[in-house]
Amino acid sequence: MAQVKNNYQFEDMLQKHNLKKTAPRLRVLSMMYSKNTATSQPDLESVMNDIDRVTLYRILNTFEEKGIIHKVFDLNGTANYAVCHSDCKENHHHDEHLHFNCTACKNVYCINELNMPRLTLPAGFEPQAFTLYASGLCPKCSKKGAARVN
Repeated sequence: MAQVKNNYQFEDMLQKHNLKKTAPRLRVLSMMYSKNTATSQPDLESVMNDIDRVTLYRILNTFEEKGIIHKVFDLNGTANYAVCHSDCKENHHHDEHLHFNCTACKNVYCINELNMPRLTLPAGFEPQAFTLYASGLCPKCSKKGAARVN
């Protein structure tokens, strides 16, 4: 479910991450927090046509560096962005959760409710990131498919 925040909370978030409170940054935060799926830059561009492509790219890049959002790839290899947990920090993400790609609607979901297995690598390997993907049908698409069968 999408997290509900108001503009004051977004302003506090930007201040906490030492970022200027600009209207485009606040709009991007508001849009991303209103969704329960990850979203791509092209999708954001289509609904935020008053923010140019370069500015939007810079905002997303800055938010990712600051630990506000994290990048996840969909089944086509397109970068999508999702809101981070509060324990993410600048240049150090804790987004070790399942990323679910729906094969019907193409949405990407962050599934935080699962307990992730502990990752044990052979000697000499030092993991810096961990990503786990699954694909199939999301609840909405599963329900649509079941309705068509009945």
